Amino acid sequence: MRIAHRRVKNNSKEHRVVTLSYSSGPASAGLLGDTIAGNFATQAAQTPDAQALLDLPTGRTWTYAELERDADRLAAALMERGLKKGDRLGIFAQNIPEWVLTMYAAAKLGVIIVNINPAYREHELEFILEHSGATMLISQVSAPPHIDFVEVSRAVAAKLENLSVVYVDTSHETTATPMKQHEIAPEEKFSALLEAGERLLADEGAKVRTRIRQITDTLSCDEPINLQYTSGTTGFPKGVTLTHHNILNNGYLIGETLAYTEEDTVVLPVPFFHCFGMVIGILAAFSHGSTAVIPSAGFDPSAALSAVEKTKATSLYGVPTMFIAELELSNFDDYDLSTLRTGVMAGSTCPVEVMRAVIERMHMSEVAICYGMTETAPVSTMTRVDDSLEARTETVGTVMPHTEVKVVDPVTGETLPRGQKGEVCTRGYCVMKGYWNQPDKTAEVLDADGWMHTGDLGIMNEAGYLDISGRIKDMVIRGGENVYPREIEEFLYTHPSIRDVQVVGVPDPKYGEELMAWVILREGVETLTAEDVREFAQGKLAHYKIPRYVEVRESFPMTVSGKIRKVELRAEGAEIVSAG
Repeated sequence: MRIAHRRVKNNSKEHRVVTLSYSSGPASAGLLGDTIAGNFATQAAQTPDAQALLDLPTGRTWTYAELERDADRLAAALMERGLKKGDRLGIFAQNIPEWVLTMYAAAKLGVIIVNINPAYREHELEFILEHSGATMLISQVSAPPHIDFVEVSRAVAAKLENLSVVYVDTSHETTATPMKQHEIAPEEKFSALLEAGERLLADEGAKVRTRIRQITDTLSCDEPINLQYTSGTTGFPKGVTLTHHNILNNGYLIGETLAYTEEDTVVLPVPFFHCFGMVIGILAAFSHGSTAVIPSAGFDPSAALSAVEKTKATSLYGVPTMFIAELELSNFDDYDLSTLRTGVMAGSTCPVEVMRAVIERMHMSEVAICYGMTETAPVSTMTRVDDSLEARTETVGTVMPHTEVKVVDPVTGETLPRGQKGEVCTRGYCVMKGYWNQPDKTAEVLDADGWMHTGDLGIMNEAGYLDISGRIKDMVIRGGENVYPREIEEFLYTHPSIRDVQVVGVPDPKYGEELMAWVILREGVETLTAEDVREFAQGKLAHYKIPRYVEVRESFPMTVSGKIRKVELRAEGAEIVSAG
């Protein structure tokens, strides 16, 4: 680890050395130079019979060789459908095996996967597919009653003439209330894609495999392979463009830190559409020959613990609220979790009592905390498996290998002394190529020297551990989901009763933060309730973006320059919530 120092002169003309808030992770071991498909093919050749993926809702399993075979089948079918290197393919689904299969099949062809939050509604899905220029969408058929994937996907496809949709039938995977039946044409079915690929390989196997291999061999690890849309302070989602090199190495280094081997089984209740599930989960496991387990399509605390017991898992992932939900199960003590040793907690700060319970009651003595952002693929700092309880609850660890982190004065850009609060900046292999087709937005966060300005406020201590103490941006972290108020404000401006609105985060014991909307009503409107806002937003905003609280006021606190003082709104909101 490299440390920066600065020599300064005090009033008595004596010199003293100040340790700066800069640290670089170890670089003794080299980075992988593979593509995602190439890395998996190597692993499949080394451990063909090892179990790669287990889907508990359906009981389906894949060895590494079987997953490689099915990825070839799907790649052949996608190639026949006309998809080629650089094309974009969206995945609009929960945690299902087809998600993983599609990711690896696309990687063989250099087709860029567009991760889509399954909670998105029509206008959100339309924006992402149109902006990314996706030509195909893999969509789930059924899900819990509040989401009709087919209805939403078809509505969007009707507006985007170059978009084709393929549906994965997951009706057998949910116990939710049945949704209305949709007629799915044979050519629209995911199963038909796999069958077409199988026929191609049966009829022209050597020729097709050679063609796929030739395409894979021409791919560069520095080329884009993944688009993850994250909202900005302007309210418009931005497509974070990540390369093979970004995400494969990030997953690999996380697996190294957690000491993953072929003997490890990793239970993943965290979403694949997010870097947490896809990179920290799938890529970390598969780059080490470990087994990835899908406990349920969406988060279910009982299913997660049951998965640990059934598979004798060694690792479990989650945001703090997930672990809290698991620990609070009335039958928690009935589950045998004795095989657990490690796991990852990320998304928001973990209360010390929760961390202690995870270590002691869940046997996860080597659980790690990860910090980063989608733009850094995502992890830039991480606690080690032997770090103290204090380090795992009061910091987000030290800098990852081949990565640099510094804390700077947000105004001057100068690196601050250790112990002083400033903006966290990251540089290294993990930093995104940029925002898709938005060079102006990219320039706002990536400087000429390659530093990613995170917008997070942090403090680096003398030992090089980083503490995230706040955010420059107004981002709210609700249950591990990053929520950007401006996007919600733009939507609420369309409410006929609202003249002006400001959305802030307020403390919440379950989710860490909840959303509160402060509104100024239009003339003649006397009242507006949280229920009114929920009804207006239902089906139009993802559920976690809908404000829980609504407060009406005559005006907003302003600075002398005319800017709204959100800090006052947050403080007042916190008082209201605490008062009950």
